[in-house]
Amino acid sequence: MVHGGAGEWPLERRDAGLAGVKEATAKGFRILEKKRSALDAVEAAVKVMEDNEVFNAGVGSSLTIEKRVEMEASIMDGKTLRAGATSLLSDVKNPVYLARLIMENTDHVYIVGEGAEKLARLFKLERRNATTQMRLETWNKLREKFKKGELEYLPRTYRLAKKNPGLFQLDTVGAVALDAHGDIAAATSTGGVALKFPGRIGDTPLIGCGTYADNEAGACSATGIGEIAVRLVLSKTVCDQMHAGVSAQKAVENAIKTVNRRIQDSFNHIGLIAVDKNGQIGVAHNSPNICHAYMRTEMDAPFVGMQAKIVK
Repeated sequence: MVHGGAGEWPLERRDAGLAGVKEATAKGFRILEKKRSALDAVEAAVKVMEDNEVFNAGVGSSLTIEKRVEMEASIMDGKTLRAGATSLLSDVKNPVYLARLIMENTDHVYIVGEGAEKLARLFKLERRNATTQMRLETWNKLREKFKKGELEYLPRTYRLAKKNPGLFQLDTVGAVALDAHGDIAAATSTGGVALKFPGRIGDTPLIGCGTYADNEAGACSATGIGEIAVRLVLSKTVCDQMHAGVSAQKAVENAIKTVNRRIQDSFNHIGLIAVDKNGQIGVAHNSPNICHAYMRTEMDAPFVGMQAKIVK
């Protein structure tokens, strides 16, 4: 199962988004059919979306308030509980691949900045310019709203900029899988929230917040306003419920209910996808849309949708 981001998907981007998550799901599923690992499947699925500019990850990443790209990603193996994460990347083609290299080739979970760049050079990772014309146009539109104080998800940043006018120059993808060996994995990648403060780290690379996987429970990937997933450790919360016997669908719905109850901000959009250890899936959101797709062995083609269970 994959998601291409929660929020409000403009009509002109919906077909491309649905086609993109369908392609990503099919790619991951073909890997599972070959009896390869869930880890391989989620990495491959996320790479497909990182290579598609319609999504806010990889080549389609949103720009910071200073008009720069700062990408982040994570991956987790439910069998071993090993994980890798990275952030503040500007031109690495596939951040999720670097996250896996961190997991498999270092003794650490989360490496950023100079260390991440050293690893990228060491493993000769492919680079590319991640700034697209679509994101530049979006940045310009949001910049105008920001200057008027009309971006409801950045009220404090607006006030900070207003007091310090010289300070600034102003969706997420994920996958979860269960393989033929009974192993579970999750991966998430993002360019971050548009017009974010430079250096801001969201939930995506924080294990337990945007990504979590455990063979004894299931796997979860989050999308939406990252700070909310961080404050509630949402992915681990979903997995803890599945560990206690709650179904994947009920677990993601319960987590969204918690968001609605505990964080009643005017803009608290969150979406969640999950798979439990029995192969049951779950998807829920409190946002207008969540671009998602899934496939099981009995299906001829992936199911795709722009809405799932909306939890109020």
